[in-house]
Amino acid sequence: MRSVDRAHFAPHNPYEDSPQYIGYGATISAPHMHGYALEGLRDYLKPGMHVLDIGSGSGYLTACMAAMVGKGGRVVGIDHISELVETSQGALSQHYPEWADCGCIHMVTGDGRDGYPPDAPYDCIHVGAASPERPDKLLAQLKSPGRLFAPVGKYSQQIIVYDKDSSGTVKQNDLMGVVYVPLTNEHKQRKE
Repeated sequence: MRSVDRAHFAPHNPYEDSPQYIGYGATISAPHMHGYALEGLRDYLKPGMHVLDIGSGSGYLTACMAAMVGKGGRVVGIDHISELVETSQGALSQHYPEWADCGCIHMVTGDGRDGYPPDAPYDCIHVGAASPERPDKLLAQLKSPGRLFAPVGKYSQQIIVYDKDSSGTVKQNDLMGVVYVPLTNEHKQRKE
């Protein structure tokens, strides 16, 4: 996280340890939550690995992941709000052109609830909004072995780490209670 300046991605109070509004009904998560995610995924964010960041929003966490996987790796950031994808691409091109130019970061507009099949499978997947239930479509895009880190639940939410072993068996580890915005569609998010 030290190699990526959060101020390049969060227009207001970038270093405050709380979620910050970035527009279009979206927030950038608090820095401590980004730290938990990167720590929880670190064994799957090694040089050369392949990553999916769902609800990439500002692009900050996507950039942090790119710093970890390096030029031989690839991070796909997906968000359904095209303006956020454009803003994140602009920040990446301006402040981290080496990652944008080498293709190790690919930002796309799409429905993250469906993952991003064209680049699957992934060593790890991070979800930045709460899935109402176990994200089976995303687990199907995970390598064996692989790890998915996601907030799950409608009213009572937990960060859940799903580990897929080499035989494809998935184990679940509930880490902590959280409050995240829901993983939703573009229409609902723009209305809020």
